[in-house]
Amino acid sequence: MTRLLFWIALIILVVMAVRSKLRAAVSARSYQPQGGEGMPGAGPARASARIEESERMTSCAHCGIYFPASEAVHEGGRDYCSQAHAHQSAASRPN
Repeated sequence: MTRLLFWIALIILVVMAVRSKLRAAVSARSYQPQGGEGMPGAGPARASARIEESERMTSCAHCGIYFPASEAVHEGGRDYCSQAHAHQSAASRPN
């Protein structure tokens, strides 16, 4: 009986600890400083800068993996992730 009570108490403590950590993580994410408070560079202006920094993704015509469009190898009107895939696709296409 003592072991059963021990395990029940342990499970309750673990559940409470996990809930506390999750609650703290959610409140930290939703916190938005007012005015000049908080970290410099935080807030809506910084969020819009992050959006502008994102890059368009494209998929390789050979293997289908997604990668940044700036790293694409353009061959025959298609995008490839590497020169090797561009050559493999060109070799497998009928003339």
